[in-house]
Amino acid sequence: MPFDGCFLKQTVRELEEAIDTHIDKIYQPSKDELVFLLRKKGFAKRLFICMKPGAARLHFTEEKLENPPAPPMFCMLVRKHLSGGKLLAVTQPGAERVAQLLFSAVNEMGDPVQIRLICEFIGNKTNLLLVGEDGRIIDALRRSDPETGDRFLLPGALYQPPEKQEKADPTTHTAAQLAALAAAENKDTAAALLDTVEGFSPLICREIAWKQETGVPLQEAIASILQDVNGAGAPTLLMKPNGIPADFTYTAITQYGSDVSLLRCDSYSALLDTFYAEREKADRIHRAAADMIKLVRTLRARTEKKLALRLQELEKCKDRETLRIYGELLKANLYAVKSGAKTVTVPNFYEEMKPITIPLDPTLSPQKNAALYFKEYKKTYTAEQTLTALTAQDREELAYLETVADSIARCESLTDVAEIREELAQAGYLKQAPNKRKKEAPTHLKEFVSSEGYRIAVGKNNRQNDLLTTVLAGKNDLWFHTKNIPGSHVVVFCGGNPVSDETLLFAAHLAAAHSKAAGSSNVPVDYTPVKFVKKPAGAKPGMVIYTTNKTLFVTPNGGSAL
Repeated sequence: MPFDGCFLKQTVRELEEAIDTHIDKIYQPSKDELVFLLRKKGFAKRLFICMKPGAARLHFTEEKLENPPAPPMFCMLVRKHLSGGKLLAVTQPGAERVAQLLFSAVNEMGDPVQIRLICEFIGNKTNLLLVGEDGRIIDALRRSDPETGDRFLLPGALYQPPEKQEKADPTTHTAAQLAALAAAENKDTAAALLDTVEGFSPLICREIAWKQETGVPLQEAIASILQDVNGAGAPTLLMKPNGIPADFTYTAITQYGSDVSLLRCDSYSALLDTFYAEREKADRIHRAAADMIKLVRTLRARTEKKLALRLQELEKCKDRETLRIYGELLKANLYAVKSGAKTVTVPNFYEEMKPITIPLDPTLSPQKNAALYFKEYKKTYTAEQTLTALTAQDREELAYLETVADSIARCESLTDVAEIREELAQAGYLKQAPNKRKKEAPTHLKEFVSSEGYRIAVGKNNRQNDLLTTVLAGKNDLWFHTKNIPGSHVVVFCGGNPVSDETLLFAAHLAAAHSKAAGSSNVPVDYTPVKFVKKPAGAKPGMVIYTTNKTLFVTPNGGSAL
């Protein structure tokens, strides 16, 4: 993504609006993010700094990011030095990917000091540094390792800016000068501009080269970009035909033709919020749930392996009746068995006296051979009963883990992740912190309203499914669930009143869309009054049985059939 030096210049220019604001609060939602709540008369905005490689940026945000229960150490350090401070300036040296925020604050002795927060947006070496008035580093988000030979970025060290590239600064050079530098390179236009001009991303270099190919003189193409760099540009999203943002920039992009459309945003901050919102949210949720995803995957693999082995053992028990028959026949024909014989052929009175050959242990007497067959029969009978129960438990376990995996995949917030974590802890799959007395957060179901005005609720995880079906729903309300597919419980609160086909299909669509089959077509959805839905004693969270149901077939994104 082209968060290059020239794009950073646009956001720095936008952030000047916050000069003379005071820091009200400081948060660190994740290890790579920092949020400042800035206020002054008639102004209150959140300043968002992200140092995640590939998504590093600096802008105002309207997103309300969820914060960890305890602030990280770096956040506490920044609070110590900057809480209550005042933003004096936001600067950027040339077109470098470095922004400096200058704050006035008060030190431990009560003396006024000036502290810089330096944001370095340099490839995979992004960093955030707190630098004191004496130019020494107070601390860095990512401290350096002296053994690697990189820059010395440790507390107490004198701050040294990143090594400057030998490139032309577009804020001090004219279009003619930049065109001459590019022409002097023995390369194609895009590569030459990338090597000679500071702050130009590959996208901008390709755009200039494209304009040149279409007949625009190189100097004129560069001049139009410089105009936009210096304030004439506009925050622009590049949209794919499916409506998903593909890229962002500060100038009109023509190189893709009709493959992308351009969407103007109200501000660069709004542009970055729009571009990163869903991706960042998904990444943040995935990181928070990573250990649970790994745990569920491991448990599923282990349970599947146990089930396969038990089914193999159960298969062997199918011949147990043969063992009993052998024992009965030997007992009835002891006189016909010769001592030391390896087999004996006797009439089988279970099959019209047809002869049957029975294997023998030559070291045992006829009586002991018969007793051995009875013993093996009893052993396989007990094993069959035990294995049948165990395989049923394994199947139930797999079904439950499938529902947990589906719930994790559909998490929409860190609160959803926390609820599933609590569910797994209560079920004994995760360890709970000792003596942890935490008030349980209220559960928020997803709710909709049908065209008839009926309230429809959707459980987002197994605990919510149990709450919805066994506590909140009335016995005459309608219950929906995908047939033999992990998913949410859906309840139409109709109280037994007639429900139109439109409402039935709407609820069925919700059940399919909130299930593992959300991307499939012709999904079967069962529905029945809640009074026919039962939770067996000892069943795992979210697991129920139901009867007297009807089935609808729907496609989550469209079609349906009664």
